[in-house]
Amino acid sequence: MADNEFAILDDRFRSCVRVAARVEKLYEGCRWAEGPAYFPAGRYVVWSDIPNDRILRWDEASGTTSVFRHPAGYTNGHTVDRQGRLVSCEHGNRRVTRTEHDGSITVIVDRYEGKRFNSPNDVVVKSDGSIWFSDPSYGIDTDYEGHKAESEIGACHVYRVDPATGQCRIVADDFVRPNGLAFSPDERRLYISDTGRSTNADGPPHMRVFDVGDAGKLTNGRLFAVCTAGPFDGFRLDDAGRIWTSAGDGVHCYEPDGTLIGKVLVPERVANVVFGGPKRNRLFICATTSLYAVLLPVNGAKTF
Repeated sequence: MADNEFAILDDRFRSCVRVAARVEKLYEGCRWAEGPAYFPAGRYVVWSDIPNDRILRWDEASGTTSVFRHPAGYTNGHTVDRQGRLVSCEHGNRRVTRTEHDGSITVIVDRYEGKRFNSPNDVVVKSDGSIWFSDPSYGIDTDYEGHKAESEIGACHVYRVDPATGQCRIVADDFVRPNGLAFSPDERRLYISDTGRSTNADGPPHMRVFDVGDAGKLTNGRLFAVCTAGPFDGFRLDDAGRIWTSAGDGVHCYEPDGTLIGKVLVPERVANVVFGGPKRNRLFICATTSLYAVLLPVNGAKTF
């Protein structure tokens, strides 16, 4: 069954949406909207407009949009750490940074074994303070989302930064274009999308899931789902462990068992999402030129 805003593919999705709800466009004017992060203390969302090299901010109380930072190092993915600080992936500077409460920027990591990263893409912070990020090559492939350059590492990996030592190590090295990543609510599993299809017709358009062991070791990697409309990009989980992921025709919702149960239909290709609002039940959606939002009867997994 399809509504104007939702496609219900499994009865389990009926309790996840309200058919009377509407997908609202909050802002338009981006070239490629990505990486939303919600700040509960300030009730605002920041997100990247990568080709325009800026971070935008939408205020939930006033409904106004302003420029948070420009230039911004061609930032892509963002998250908020446990201390309420913005953690960002910068294509242009090929690094992961943290914006401190006073506005200063701290470089978390910009090299692996002396070699510059490709272009860090998406990032999550685990409850132990470790920082996990993907590093495909989109920011160095052309000048559109960064600065064209050769890869120094020669491959695209997923990394973990140790919270105590700052040591950065590879945790997954068999991806074509690792992209979005997020932990299950209990942090026992890590989901990672591969957008290899975006640069190669035979590349993967899927998401994999791994078990998370001691000291961040990933094991038992297996296929979770294959996208039915373009490749998956960024995604988040709700507190029941369902995955709300970007796709070519909107936001796809998967049960933890890998079943696609429904879609939030969006008129532009979706890049990433984040749960926000005072109750974490408003899904903010970055889709090509715009920021959208929809109110849901489910709550995002708590990550702060």
